[in-house]
Amino acid sequence: MKLHGRSILVVLGLLAGSLPAVCSAAQPQASDFPNKPIRWIIPFPPGGSNDVLGRYLGIKLTERVGQQIVIDNRAGANGIIGTELAANAPADGYTLLMVSTSFVMNAAVRRLPYDIEKSFDPISMIGSAPNSIVTHPQRGFGTLRELVDRARAKPASIFYAATGIGGFNHFGGELFKKVAGIDMIMVPYKGGGPAMIDVMAGNMPIMFSSLTQVLPHVRSGRLKVLAIGAAKRSPVVPDVPTVIESGFPGYEVTVWWGIAAPHGAPRAALEKLRREFTAILQEPETKKRLLADAAEPEILTPAELRKVIHNDRKRWAEVAKQAGIHVQ
Repeated sequence: MKLHGRSILVVLGLLAGSLPAVCSAAQPQASDFPNKPIRWIIPFPPGGSNDVLGRYLGIKLTERVGQQIVIDNRAGANGIIGTELAANAPADGYTLLMVSTSFVMNAAVRRLPYDIEKSFDPISMIGSAPNSIVTHPQRGFGTLRELVDRARAKPASIFYAATGIGGFNHFGGELFKKVAGIDMIMVPYKGGGPAMIDVMAGNMPIMFSSLTQVLPHVRSGRLKVLAIGAAKRSPVVPDVPTVIESGFPGYEVTVWWGIAAPHGAPRAALEKLRREFTAILQEPETKKRLLADAAEPEILTPAELRKVIHNDRKRWAEVAKQAGIHVQ
């Protein structure tokens, strides 16, 4: 069949007119998203702060959207394995990634198989908490000063547990070594949970960890907090001094947590998720839960979270340079 000029224009016009409808049908709308389970990748093993917060918020999100939020712990390489998995997942809104300070710190010390600023779309900030220095109650460190005195008396004789080079625990430990003028040896684990278990068992002397992660075990008497890396004391452990109070100025380290999705996910899906997480974080029950765990709730827009990631990347790269943190 031959089409003359005018007929061709008519056909093209009809096709062009149908494209918006076709594209719209291919993109999830806020009204029908989600219509199947959502996978939330936690790039660390169970037991760490990322996992604890992710599971709690996952339950709350399930209740709000009517679809199961499946927590998928993909530990390894200080969170890089799980993060790479998320970066390569379909950008359809049905894969989420828990991001945290370690997400940025990794980028400050090594070349990654993804770009933390280009491979993901930020959705929401969750909150933040101070770093803490914890030990086994029977290890003999009554105060942070005692730990430093022993480390100075026998350099490189004290080991500390961490999640690997470039992680939050590693930055916390190496920065403390610098401000305290001591030498300690980092022992890498697959995640904060396994590292904490070895400290509670007395197999490792100390650990640098978010106060949120260790708090339940501090309350049960299985761990002791020597100091926290905040500008002021925490109301949940008011008797614990800050590192600065203990005589080591220049030490302030906090961890934050957020949620992101593979870059290119439909805007309607991301906006729906942002609204739901904002509503959850504004619930009195959620605020109470996070504050009880020493986590300060923070609600940021995706643009604000993107700015935090960008600025922290530069900040921790400078800290890494000053503290001599680098990948072998």
